[in-house]
Amino acid sequence: QVQLVESGGGLVQAGGSLRLSCAASGRTFSSSAMGWFRQAPGKELLFVAAISWSGGSTDYADSVKGRFTISRDNAKNTVYLEMNSLKPEDTALYYCALDPRTRGVPAAPTMYDYWGRGTQVTVSS
Repeated sequence: QVQLVESGGGLVQAGGSLRLSCAASGRTFSSSAMGWFRQAPGKELLFVAAISWSGGSTDYADSVKGRFTISRDNAKNTVYLEMNSLKPEDTALYYCALDPRTRGVPAAPTMYDYWGRGTQVTVSS
């Protein structure tokens, strides 16, 4: 069984930075694609970023390109989301997710089998 635990969220002023981490348990992490999603209150779940099992491929939502960077450390079973130049519209609950089958960088939440509980990011103006 896989468990995902996010951390690193918090309150930050617009223009600031945060680094989210997602620690995974289980033996499938190093062979799995990982993704970050976010959901603002009353809004739908949105794709943020994804990274392939090797880290060789990444994908980003247009809204975060150039500001966010996804990375992973397979030795530590951890995926990261570095968030810079944060905007109030980035405020949301951020989830990490694991896709044990896809070799690429899936953007659809339905591709992911395992989800963390989320970490709150709040950006003040």
